[in-house]
Amino acid sequence: MSWSRGGWRSRKSSQIPDYPNPPALREAEDRLKTYPPLVFAGEIRQLKSELARVADGGGFLLQGGDCAETFADFNTFNIRDTFRVLLQMALILTFVGEKPVVRVGRVAGQFAKPRSNPTEKTPEGEIPSYRGDMINRREPAGRTPDPERMIRAYFQSAATLNLLRAFAGGGYADIHKASKWLLDFVGKSPVREKYEALARGIDKTIGVMRAYESLEGGALPAHPQRIDFYSSHEALFLPYEEALCRNDSLTGDPVAGSAHFLWLGERTRDPEGPHTEFLRGVVNPIGIKCGPGAEPREIERLLEKLNPDNEKGRITLILRAGVGKAELAYSRLIREIVSAGREVVWCIDPMHGNPRLHSSGVKTRYFTDILYECKIFIEVCRAEKVHPGGLHLEMTGKNVSECLGGFDSVDDLSRDYETTCDPRLNASQALELAFAVAECLAADRG
Repeated sequence: MSWSRGGWRSRKSSQIPDYPNPPALREAEDRLKTYPPLVFAGEIRQLKSELARVADGGGFLLQGGDCAETFADFNTFNIRDTFRVLLQMALILTFVGEKPVVRVGRVAGQFAKPRSNPTEKTPEGEIPSYRGDMINRREPAGRTPDPERMIRAYFQSAATLNLLRAFAGGGYADIHKASKWLLDFVGKSPVREKYEALARGIDKTIGVMRAYESLEGGALPAHPQRIDFYSSHEALFLPYEEALCRNDSLTGDPVAGSAHFLWLGERTRDPEGPHTEFLRGVVNPIGIKCGPGAEPREIERLLEKLNPDNEKGRITLILRAGVGKAELAYSRLIREIVSAGREVVWCIDPMHGNPRLHSSGVKTRYFTDILYECKIFIEVCRAEKVHPGGLHLEMTGKNVSECLGGFDSVDDLSRDYETTCDPRLNASQALELAFAVAECLAADRG
């Protein structure tokens, strides 16, 4: 079927709000079309090849970051701290789980959020829903969609990626610095002790290898500093996605220039919807969130539209059913997709299916639920003889108190509850989860 980057506009979606000044929106889109893309075709091809290796069982996808990026929280320290927690998690998964890790951040574009209802009720009356900083403001007085916020999101994303590329390629990610990546607030807990023991073991191994290489003539690189790090977000606000769509200068293929990896959410994975229509034409790797209501036939229709050639590395299915429904839902979906011969990466999102309303009225998640769903996922994958290929998390490097539990026993949500949308794991909880998942994967090999 023919495809055009604006073909999605003939299909309606409740997730794309109406703007009161359409000419201003078109003018902002036209400006974005003249700006450089945020990511490049060669990087996207590299990520797809790494995900193809994951699909074959030769790697593991780690994807994590904020539920929703904001303009107010934009600073060097927040970006750095989330990046280094992802570095630590990748290190744990690599050396305990014994799999090379593909690192993908929910970063530099995760500014728009889906909503079940276009409006919400407040004491002052009914107002438009907050849809993320790319669209409108969280304050009740600022809920009118403003196209200039899309421009601001672009420049913040560009600055974020600039910093992340410097961290990933400039020595900060050097494995020799692994013992220095721990954040100060990760106190003397079992998590810190396990991580420090791992870092010491890695340093010792590298030292032994260097001593051996020196006897044999010396061939080990002095400073393996550079790593690959990729960006991702939900492809929700399509005027932004279309404006940053470019053509690969080598192949002519359409490329979504807003992020390396884009995903369809629970509310946008309609096989006939505008989001599917846009994504089927770009060559980026695509994720599909699959909740407890995801019917195998619907997912197969999506796979036929998004990946008709069954290209390995193109599709990641991100499962998110919740602990009460996970085992049955995952077994059924995996069995049918495998039976259909589809090539996908199987990934678990243990966050979105496990919301709880705290007695204080605040939304939270329990660490025990998150960990248990990860274990169910690995066990089901083992039973169905597929590779448990990834972990997708809402997390941060900040010392927040948004999810309850873990070794550090977060039990007071009021201490530091900052999220604008969903609760995130803090650094200590994220590291504890990485150790637990890595140990499950190692046991799976045994």
